[in-house]
Amino acid sequence: MNVLLVSANRERSPYPVFPIGLAYLVPPLESAGHSISVLDLCFADDPKDALAQALNTFSPDAAVISIRNIDNVTFPASRSYLAGVREIVDTLRGKMPVIVGGSGFSLMPLEVLAHLEADYGIVGEGEEVLPPLLEALAAGTAPAGIPGLLKKGESVWLPPVPVQAIGAPDRTLFDLSRYHREGGMANVQTKRGCPFACTYCIYPLLEGNIPRLRPIGEIINELRLLVDRFNVSYIYFVDDIFNYPPDFALELCREMARERLPLKWSAFVNPGFVDAPLLQAMLEAGCDAVEFGTDAGSPRMLKNLGKSFTVATIREASRLCRETGVDFAHYILFGGPGEGEGTILETFALMDEVDPTAVIAMTGIRIFPGTTIYQQALADGILSPETPLLEPVFYLAPGIRDTICDIVARESGQRKNWVVPGMEINISDTMLEAVRHFQIKGPLWKLMKRVGRSHSKPLKG
Repeated sequence: MNVLLVSANRERSPYPVFPIGLAYLVPPLESAGHSISVLDLCFADDPKDALAQALNTFSPDAAVISIRNIDNVTFPASRSYLAGVREIVDTLRGKMPVIVGGSGFSLMPLEVLAHLEADYGIVGEGEEVLPPLLEALAAGTAPAGIPGLLKKGESVWLPPVPVQAIGAPDRTLFDLSRYHREGGMANVQTKRGCPFACTYCIYPLLEGNIPRLRPIGEIINELRLLVDRFNVSYIYFVDDIFNYPPDFALELCREMARERLPLKWSAFVNPGFVDAPLLQAMLEAGCDAVEFGTDAGSPRMLKNLGKSFTVATIREASRLCRETGVDFAHYILFGGPGEGEGTILETFALMDEVDPTAVIAMTGIRIFPGTTIYQQALADGILSPETPLLEPVFYLAPGIRDTICDIVARESGQRKNWVVPGMEINISDTMLEAVRHFQIKGPLWKLMKRVGRSHSKPLKG
């Protein structure tokens, strides 16, 4: 079959993100004998026109649409992406089977499939689901017995089965150079699955709670290919947590150092699994920045958010970064269960003490079904079982809901290394577009130590 892979993501803030999920689908589909064409709408000036051109030049027999996110999970400046995806599905419907998937779809598959009115949906990973589905469609038979496959008009599906032998993505059909140029980095995945229990987190729902590790030799081959074939000089490891399991991270870093790959890189890390030997190995492998999923500086809020570490851990991980000279950022979530002005000020005080390169803070926590915070929101009356969640609904601690934006704006506005995307504090889409012209490699927050804050007016909830 001729199969059109469509990346529906058009969000470019803070970076355009390469659609690595679709790239993972290319090898198994080509191995099954299908002809593949890719339509990436991230840089399309007119998505409908781009789709029309793709249909004219390729004549697909089926379309697979990847939905990375259904909204920007940002309060108070939230925006949904589903209308744009619906336009794509509307254009394709009736011309060919339309299959939707991706992490955004898998969070609420019944609701998203009904909203989009696509023919099929794939819950979870697609590498082992798409080939038998397409085989059935090519033969004109009804697909049945495929784990993770959801059909239009049905409400029951077999649970998805995690892919155990995670392959390597094929990026050759994509414009990787533009992502590297405008986004400042390429993305690489070394594992799937997260064993931690943060109350709001969707990754265990999407990928399971048992880490599935890729062979280190295969990862090294992928990195070498990115350098030699695509001229990539900076990568971001998109693992939920790069440094867990720590032994795996250490071995990978040592192998990268032995290969002497001309790469700089950064990753999202858990402060609880950072020690001097690992951090040194990361630096020797080319790491020049780390992002901590810290969430809070208050002991109470760390506990309420289900974090696996303490304030002392945050201090120690920050100290190691400062002493080794690596740039580091702490990601903060304000507004969780039990949040009050006192706990907010505790977090600001701790960040002042540990003095990171940047603090990236979000107010409000996007609620998704299946998470612990969803149950907490039900108990607190923030939503009911009937509340639709396709449009963003945020957890904001009831006692501080009306004042949290004012408190965060007041405090963050006094600190030049704080970024609050949802309130345009020290950041704006206009500023990001301007910065991209300089083709900076790596996280843009690294610039915080060299530039002052913007004068954007904070948005109020």
